[in-house]
Amino acid sequence: MSSEVETVVHTNKSNEVDSLRFTTRAGGAYIPPHRMRQMQQSIKDTSSEAYQRITWEALKKSINGLINKVNTSNIKMIIPELFAENLIRGRGLYCRSIMKAQTASLPFTPVYAAVTAVVNTKLPAVGALLLSRLVVQFRRAFRRNDKTSCLATTTFIAHLTNQLVAHEILALQILALLLERPTDDSVEIAVGFMREVGAHLANVSPKANNAIYERFRAVLHEGEIDKRIQYMIEVLFQVRKDKYKDNPPVIKELDLVEEEDQITHNISLDDEDLDPEDMLNIFKFDPDYTENEEKYNAIKAEILGDDESEDESGTSGSDESEEESEEDEETMEIVDKTNADLIELRRKIYLTVMSSVNFEEACHKLMKLHVPEGHEIELCNMVIECCSQERTYLKYYGLMAERFCKLNRIWVDNFVHCFEEVYNTIHRYETNRLRNIAKLFAHLFNTDALPWTAFQIIKLNEEDTTSASRIFVKILFQEINEFIGLKVLKERMLDPFMQEPFSGMFPKDNPKNTRFAINYWTSIGLGALTEDLREWLRNAPKQIMKRRDSSD
Repeated sequence: MSSEVETVVHTNKSNEVDSLRFTTRAGGAYIPPHRMRQMQQSIKDTSSEAYQRITWEALKKSINGLINKVNTSNIKMIIPELFAENLIRGRGLYCRSIMKAQTASLPFTPVYAAVTAVVNTKLPAVGALLLSRLVVQFRRAFRRNDKTSCLATTTFIAHLTNQLVAHEILALQILALLLERPTDDSVEIAVGFMREVGAHLANVSPKANNAIYERFRAVLHEGEIDKRIQYMIEVLFQVRKDKYKDNPPVIKELDLVEEEDQITHNISLDDEDLDPEDMLNIFKFDPDYTENEEKYNAIKAEILGDDESEDESGTSGSDESEEESEEDEETMEIVDKTNADLIELRRKIYLTVMSSVNFEEACHKLMKLHVPEGHEIELCNMVIECCSQERTYLKYYGLMAERFCKLNRIWVDNFVHCFEEVYNTIHRYETNRLRNIAKLFAHLFNTDALPWTAFQIIKLNEEDTTSASRIFVKILFQEINEFIGLKVLKERMLDPFMQEPFSGMFPKDNPKNTRFAINYWTSIGLGALTEDLREWLRNAPKQIMKRRDSSD
């Protein structure tokens, strides 16, 4: 009797599992890992539909996980793991997963294209299916005016073209379609597409590439598109002039396939027989499951066997290169005693500052230079130096310095250090350069880009000032006064929390220094700032007498 009850309970459990498994078309509701393990252990027949469904779910999860964690640094480790999965059975899962991942993170498109390029050399059916789905998705998105989807698919197709998975005819057809009846969105997508694939097209099909650029030039001259898009086309022409130095077809880390090993698919945009094979995304019972698995295991052994030998040769090569690099480092320690890197950095900063149209462009380009840590002061010095060389002060430099100061505290500290250095060596500058530098720092103090505590370096007395430093302070404060007004300036100077940094400019240690400061501020038209000093000077003799009496 008890055995019959156990049989009924076991049957009920298996029915419950089956109901969970078959609830949806794609493979059922979520099954906890411990329940999944129980199911796998309970199923003995490897050719049954239940077992195939469990392995399908495991395959889907594994492919998704591998694609989601692939990047430039680990791509060589992820690819063998991908081949370890049955990519012939799961080619639909692979294509769906990689397209979804690429749409979610466009900057990783070159990585996904490199993975597909390697897979395509061994399993061309996977590359052909992915390319077919991308073309079908692009056509659908183009008809629906779905800009986001068009951008994603064209970016992926561009990088597959660079990796020689797709033929360049497909790229040229897409560009021709986008520029046939130009709109703001279609031209923007075409510009982005051309930036990615332009270097490759220039090499393999220069005549067609020139024709596309002529069409871009015609669109620009017609002037019917938005100003922003016109500027994008102009930037594209500059990128072409620079020979796509920032947009290489394939970066060194992702150049994993030899050109003669790659299989290129001649899929065009107007192919009517393209089949995305959407049913491959869904589980389907395979009556020849065991045989197909054995066939793929043979293919996998062949692929991974080659990869292992390549890895071994790669590791031996890397050991040699490490030894060479160590030798190089040793020689560098001996030979490289010049400031060549520093001089090159200054040259780049100077050329960037002088060639930019406005301060925003200059700041953007300078941030992309990736100034080495600890060398930020060089950028500050170059901005000040360029400003001082102008005939008259240009607000361009002030706005540039202000933008950097408001980006990061590091730049504030460096500009404060520059202010102190300039003030200490101000006697070395001629009057015109001195005036420009004073106006630059006046702008930074006006906009609160620099803290006013930096004024603590200024000591207004006869011993600590020179004619140059007095001219510098005069121009500096006259500019500040002109910008914020005398009333606000006076309020700031009388701020009780700032009296210590300002004590050098308004000295109360000695009546002689106080008179000098009063006369100086009055002579430059800012006598209103000295009312507190005058009051102190009137009471100073009495206080001195009191001190003497108390000491006696």
